[in-house]
Amino acid sequence: MKFTAVSSDLQKALSKIISVVPAKSTLPILENVLFELNGNDLRMTASDLEISMTVVVPVSGEGDGKVAVPAKKFNETLRALPSVDLSFSADDTSNRLTLKTDLGEYKMAGEGAINFPESEGIQEEFSLQLDTDVLKGIIARTAYAVSTDDLRPSMMGVLFQWKGEEFYAVATDGHRLVRIKHGGALAEANTEGNRDVIIPAKALHIVSKSLGDGQVTVQFGRSHVRFTFNEMMCTSRIIDERYPNYESVIPLENDKQLTVNRPALIAAVQRCSIFSNAITNQIRFSVGKEELRVSAEDMDIGGEAREVVRGAFSADEDLEIGFNARYITEALQHLDSSEVNFFFSAPTRAGLIQPKDQEEDHEILMLVMPLRLNA
Repeated sequence: MKFTAVSSDLQKALSKIISVVPAKSTLPILENVLFELNGNDLRMTASDLEISMTVVVPVSGEGDGKVAVPAKKFNETLRALPSVDLSFSADDTSNRLTLKTDLGEYKMAGEGAINFPESEGIQEEFSLQLDTDVLKGIIARTAYAVSTDDLRPSMMGVLFQWKGEEFYAVATDGHRLVRIKHGGALAEANTEGNRDVIIPAKALHIVSKSLGDGQVTVQFGRSHVRFTFNEMMCTSRIIDERYPNYESVIPLENDKQLTVNRPALIAAVQRCSIFSNAITNQIRFSVGKEELRVSAEDMDIGGEAREVVRGAFSADEDLEIGFNARYITEALQHLDSSEVNFFFSAPTRAGLIQPKDQEEDHEILMLVMPLRLNA
């Protein structure tokens, strides 16, 4: 196997799939990237058995072949090189790899391609094509809220849900929840009835980083989902679990509305949270008719902070409620509108957050569970 390419082109292609490669694995072959050369097309594939990702890069081929290349060492070598012409060759018998440039020669041990796991096929049940900006927007606004608890596997992914003629994307970790109702191509997918698909957050993060401008094709099978964009293809296992009944935790009686400037509130929460308890990260919202008082206190070290943000509150009586500052900050940072609406009912009930101005076919709802306030 032998080809010539520009080192920066190889590094750019490898950077799209390197995050799939596990840092350590019980199967050492997974710490490699599979190189498959066919003519002038070099196909690079990384896999962790749950997610596999392939990117095709044009090269000047001189001899077809396959070999598994140590991902970390090869990537570090490319990053250390300037943009130069690079000759890559692999011995078919020993799998010894040789890289040559005008600067020098570098050798490393590869592994036989036969040991690399084959990419999972997908028996397509339905598919859709949509703008990459739409998919990246959904991922950005949901994936941050998924659970990292291995004991709750269903919540470690984003739920893609089709109900009738409506599409929802949902993420929750039990303390907060994000639900996006989306129209357009997503809602028009031919699912032949209601369908729930839980896509791992890791796969969505990897896909989002690799997408440029244009159209992405998403194919859904019984056990896998595949994203195809130009020369990139990512296939991931679907989380085969039942998603929690998230609708049951969304309160319907939150009739106390607070409207406030989003950037001003983010800044106030971030500053006050510096003085919050390191364990609970609790901040207090004291909501009045025309202002929101944000405060935090750490009784262990005696620190405290208070700020006032102008706002409009619909209720006649003031309300005090506590939240985790990080959850509030992250929710607000994943919205675009200059003003947001909070909806409350009582200090012990979840608060809802929505942009003041919602798009007609793009409705966002965020939920944050409260923290019990100290007297």
